[in-house]
Amino acid sequence: MYKVGITGGIGSGKSTVCGLLSAYGVAVYDSDARAKALMEQSAALRESLCVAFGDECYNEYGLNRQYLASKVFGDEQSLMKLNSIVHPAVRADFRSWTEQQSGEYVVLESAILFEAAFETEVDTTLAVLAPVEERVRRAMGRDGADREAILNRIQHQMSDEELHVRADRCLVNMRMDYLESDVEQLHKIYLYEARR
Repeated sequence: MYKVGITGGIGSGKSTVCGLLSAYGVAVYDSDARAKALMEQSAALRESLCVAFGDECYNEYGLNRQYLASKVFGDEQSLMKLNSIVHPAVRADFRSWTEQQSGEYVVLESAILFEAAFETEVDTTLAVLAPVEERVRRAMGRDGADREAILNRIQHQMSDEELHVRADRCLVNMRMDYLESDVEQLHKIYLYEARR
């Protein structure tokens, strides 16, 4: 099974690219959504999180995201500990999920593809890029967040310059009419690579 890793910062349009690929029948693994689901559903993950951060990680409603966020916010060591617990679980889940797919290639969508070393799980990588002002405009329209909050998130993500260096391919996402054509070409490329 050929595997494509797709990444990009907030407002870049990586989810839109993944959605366009899924319209071609390509299975897309949303690592962020799966990480959240695993933290809710996996008994082993639950136990590890409670040992590391306390039983308050969970309440009667499930994962206590606010509590967990307060434990790792601004604390690099705690964030590294959280990632060392969650990332291996996501990695194992992706491998299991991939084995159940039947298409010619699959996509791993991850905002932290390189930060989490998930690029080692895929055969090729794509970074979706866009100018900062365009990303801010999209994110404000989508999330209703204010400009400063979005700029703060952008500053804490890998820069487009670094993504450009690290990814095998880059897609500059400026306009939807161009994007659909670009994704169609990418789909053809990935099919070709998968069949080699």
